Amino acid sequence: MSVPARQIRARFSAETITVYQAYPSEIALPAVAAGRFVAPFKRDRMTWIKPSFLWMMYRCGWATKPGQERVLSIDITREGFEWALTRACLSHYDQGLHGDRATWSRQLRASPVRVQWDPERTLHLSALPYRSLQVGLSSEAVARYVDDWTVSVTDITPTVHRVRELVRAHDVRAATDHLPAERSYPLPRQIAAHLDATG
Repeated sequence: MSVPARQIRARFSAETITVYQAYPSEIALPAVAAGRFVAPFKRDRMTWIKPSFLWMMYRCGWATKPGQERVLSIDITREGFEWALTRACLSHYDQGLHGDRATWSRQLRASPVRVQWDPERTLHLSALPYRSLQVGLSSEAVARYVDDWTVSVTDITPTVHRVRELVRAHDVRAATDHLPAERSYPLPRQIAAHLDATG
């Protein structure tokens, strides 16, 4: 079965959706202890959340890149996630959606959220022909993420290391068994059109 070119695939329940971030221990461990992001996490910087586990692995190199040694699984409310998507602007100009560059540029400056579609990844972190969504939160969106949307924060670094070991041992089946069960997220039609989603 073919996968739509731009589709959100995620682990989610009726109330929450799981996103991933990677941080150094000095940010990750206090967040896990508090159940939400606390200092030294900086609210005045854009923070990117990723619904795709394997795209997060690509970004952090299986928790080996400097400053990304801890991978966090964050359950946030679907209401908050969709609030962000409703107010998001694509990080790249699309003539069909924005009309002209000046209009897009104004939207980008005004929006507290930006999104981009990047190639999804395999267990070996190779690019796939379809894309996964990354969501960048700033200003009001960061405050809402930290104070209102976050339900739980879990350090999944041991699982990340285990999956990496299995991939390196060429045990793809066992590695796959450790992956979160991600499925197509049911976007409201208006949000899907706004994000240029295709499935």
